[in-house]
Amino acid sequence: MENTTISIVNTIGDVYGVEAEDGQKVFELIVKAFKDNKKVNLSFQNIEMLTTAFLNTAVGQLYKDFSEDFIRENLKVSEISDSGKVALKRVVETAKLYYKDPEALRRSIDEITED
Repeated sequence: MENTTISIVNTIGDVYGVEAEDGQKVFELIVKAFKDNKKVNLSFQNIEMLTTAFLNTAVGQLYKDFSEDFIRENLKVSEISDSGKVALKRVVETAKLYYKDPEALRRSIDEITED
């Protein structure tokens, strides 16, 4: 399987990974690479800020269409800050729970937010 690197900064044209729309661009490149039978290195080089909105869109929604094992085997992350690692881990854990049982997570959120 061939490897490819997706540079976040080159893809979004910014050092701030904050917008969900930018995350969607990254997501689409990852999906295309997977469908082309390529392993992806997601490079966060020169990225100064990340939000969960960006990470949810870029990486979290992969769990809707691909298995956890497939993602673990075919997606690597490099040059990400420590705070970015923490945010990405949280996004991935939430995505795995959500896509396993979206209704259960919604019910849980509803219970927490009831007045």
